[in-house]
Amino acid sequence: MTFEVWLRLSAFLWVLLLCALFERRMPRRSWRFPKRSRWLTNLTLTLLNTVLARLTLGAFAITAAIWAGDQDIGLFNQVAAPQWLILLTGVVVLDAAVWLQHRVTHRVPLLWRLHRVHHTDPELDVTTALRFHPVEIGLSLLWKALVVILLGLTPAAVILFELLLSISAIFTHANLRLPAGLDRRLRWLICTPDMHRIHHSVYQPETDSNYGFFLSIWDRAFGSYRHQPADGVEQMRLGLLEFTEPRELTLGHLLLQPLKNIKRINDNGPFEKPDRPVS
Repeated sequence: MTFEVWLRLSAFLWVLLLCALFERRMPRRSWRFPKRSRWLTNLTLTLLNTVLARLTLGAFAITAAIWAGDQDIGLFNQVAAPQWLILLTGVVVLDAAVWLQHRVTHRVPLLWRLHRVHHTDPELDVTTALRFHPVEIGLSLLWKALVVILLGLTPAAVILFELLLSISAIFTHANLRLPAGLDRRLRWLICTPDMHRIHHSVYQPETDSNYGFFLSIWDRAFGSYRHQPADGVEQMRLGLLEFTEPRELTLGHLLLQPLKNIKRINDNGPFEKPDRPVS
């Protein structure tokens, strides 16, 4: 467990630092909002989530993998398989599970109340990848643990996926300019910043697309992929129109936000009608 904690923490900090430096040197979009207040809120929320997770569920998915192995529960604890296959299957299936969870949070009103904390950020950079409500973090840990147990994944497979997920989440949220050719090629396998930014558009049909954090194949396979934002990368608006007041974006208000039954503003921009009823 100690090794897992230090491995994930060191990888997280290095990727966060590198992406922050690169987005400062070659930003994809001009900065529209003060970074100091946003970073303070997002990083404080991250610290709170980390402490709460460690005090409650902790490394729950890894604990689930160890328990499933001890109890001989799950697919790979019942059939012999090479380690490379377990690792590959673990990464692909867990990524599909996270993609499905993400899509469901946009469809179920109660889960959307939790998830919209992530979408209320009016800007997008490396710290947005860390902006989640603590309850959503807890539900995500439980969901991943269930998948781990059903598959009978090894702790190594879980650690590998968690590393890839945290690295890719920071990368896809970075305000980073990639060469057009590189972005186009990467999109066939993984999500890029330009691809995921569309998901944070104020237009609901764009928000309900490009759900992936790591692999891009799920959005292509299930018809939720969008190539470009309607207003263009530089001009597109980010966030949620019902949460634009500065005080609504402070830490205390974000923690209490799921308790507020606020109807989503139906702004479909150039789209004729919403893809689904607005909750």
